[in-house]
Amino acid sequence: MGLTIGVDIGGTKIAAGVVDEEGSILDTHTVPTPPTPEGIVDAICAAVSEAGKGHQIEAVGIGAAGYVDDKRATVLFAPNIDWRHEPLKDKVEQRVGLPVVVENDANAAAWGEYRFGAGQGHEDVICITLGTGLGGGIIIGNKLRRGRFGVAAEFGHIRVVPDGLLCGCGSQGCWEQYASGRALVRYARQRAAATPENAEVLLSLGDGTPEGVQGKHVSEAARAGDPVAIDSFRELARWAGAGLADLASLFDPSAFIVGGGVSDEGELVLDPIRKSFRRWLIGGSYRPHAQVLAAQLGNKAGLVGAADLARQG
Repeated sequence: MGLTIGVDIGGTKIAAGVVDEEGSILDTHTVPTPPTPEGIVDAICAAVSEAGKGHQIEAVGIGAAGYVDDKRATVLFAPNIDWRHEPLKDKVEQRVGLPVVVENDANAAAWGEYRFGAGQGHEDVICITLGTGLGGGIIIGNKLRRGRFGVAAEFGHIRVVPDGLLCGCGSQGCWEQYASGRALVRYARQRAAATPENAEVLLSLGDGTPEGVQGKHVSEAARAGDPVAIDSFRELARWAGAGLADLASLFDPSAFIVGGGVSDEGELVLDPIRKSFRRWLIGGSYRPHAQVLAAQLGNKAGLVGAADLARQG
């Protein structure tokens, strides 16, 4: 199969891209994300049609946040869109006249990294995305493992602290409450309130109050050497690395790939993640250690992965 289109549904925009067999994006088209479920279907179809102009497209892959059924056709539940058992595959196929595959967006990103990014050369890879929340994907034996019902790898909602912080999913103590962009901001605000003398750079980037600190401020302040910002990254990394150690006990991969917006800070966050991983890996003195690698494709991973999964059929 030749060219396929990958679609990434974001909170503010929907991107469609024409992708070749080498994972290169040849053309893209973006549209604003509409506020209604039906409007989003319309926007997906419009983006696909525009991106595909002048190309011979064989299939379409859509990365959607939420639970996707085992047939890769229906979005069972989407946290940020009012989709409940939404037959997305059928709706889009009828409109664009091409075969459509629907995949969880984190799975699509994991597949993109495995095929064309940091996972190349590995057969067994676990990906985590440290963004607003925490997502993941499982590739074992060169195959994307989705579970019997299609909803595996929801790593962010593994409970790591019994009766811990309330999560948006309704549970308590979920991993993403301790290792995510939201967690990073919470750590920074708490530390800035407790020791403002150690957060001068951080506070100066916002409105001067701990409540005004945003994620971009923490990153910029950490790069400038702000003690509170650096310590906040280390706290996030401690939780992320400990979680990877648990996943190593479950899956024993050769590599973990860390993506998402938080990972854009590179070694500032990856080095302490690796140290925490080694600290909490059971039997770590006697067993091989998986590599902990930075994702390479950035925010294009989901689009490229969705397109390639559509090619796989």
